Amino acid sequence: MEYGLDPHCQMILDEYRANLASFEKIKEVVRAQLEKCIRDSGLYVTAIETRIKEEKSLAGKLALKGHKYHSLSDITDIFGARVITFYSDEVDKVAALVDKSFEIDWNNSVDKRKALELDQFGYMSLHFICRIPQTLYCDGAHPEINDYRFEIQMRTALQHVWATMNHDIGYKSGIEIPKEHLRNLNRVAGMLELADELFSRLRMEITDYRRNVQALVADGNFDQVPLDGDTFHSYLSLHPFKKLISQIAAINQAEVFEDNLMRYLEALHKLGFKSLGDLERLKKECGEGAYQLALHQLAGTDLDIIALSVALQNLCIVHIVSRGGGVLELKFFYDAIFGETEHNQQRAQRTFEQISKINIL
Repeated sequence: MEYGLDPHCQMILDEYRANLASFEKIKEVVRAQLEKCIRDSGLYVTAIETRIKEEKSLAGKLALKGHKYHSLSDITDIFGARVITFYSDEVDKVAALVDKSFEIDWNNSVDKRKALELDQFGYMSLHFICRIPQTLYCDGAHPEINDYRFEIQMRTALQHVWATMNHDIGYKSGIEIPKEHLRNLNRVAGMLELADELFSRLRMEITDYRRNVQALVADGNFDQVPLDGDTFHSYLSLHPFKKLISQIAAINQAEVFEDNLMRYLEALHKLGFKSLGDLERLKKECGEGAYQLALHQLAGTDLDIIALSVALQNLCIVHIVSRGGGVLELKFFYDAIFGETEHNQQRAQRTFEQISKINIL
């Protein structure tokens, strides 16, 4: 296809056509390396995008400013890659990985995040102009693979939303935007920038909270730790019910089946437990009763597999009854851990009859 280019620009376009296979190889190598180094680092990104500029797009670029380029190697966006992260601090982590993987042309790389003035909002992204080093890949028959430069963009998901939206609304149309609409675009950019900062800050604060909780749990400072999903998970990692379930399993010389105790969290909240210290007191105050109840439950049976949750379940049952609860309260407890079913009423009635026959209070 002919585009009416002058001889110089046509020469560059012909070089592009002749080296498409090399750019396909660059695309393959760069994508594989990005995926590998990001995976090995433990980072989780929302997307890795790669593309080779289409011939029509290159021809349009040459028609506008082909005089700026001596050869195809002067055009740095024939191949481009983009890494989209979830959090703003991860952009710099990806940038460090890119720096280790490729040769960076620092003179032509740009950090758009630092290009805006204090009172400006808009396009924010980190652009590295790179080459593939021979230590990563080389082909003696195609040395141009190591010579051609390409661009890797790094930005957050929200920055990507802004860039896509701005390109579609503000640039793609080719029509100058009225000031009132441009102001609204800038307002949206400011909101997205603030959201990016808040998401990163919130993640750091939650990470710090979890580390603090884990330290408190490890040190046994249970009264200082509120009962929630994170803290209960950390608490369970200490195997707090191991002693009791071992005693219960010994009744029948049974094997202990490790089931999921996280489903008890809602029930524990409904029973009024607010801290891990409350659970420690539950073990001390109701442990013997929970064991006696298990003796009665297993009497005359030959069960050889006991679920780990039996220990916590019996602790809660003894807690409920010792505080004056009856069949209705036991049913509510079963509803919380098993879901609301017609069998919970019968289960609660049977449990209350069992616990009434033994002196555990």
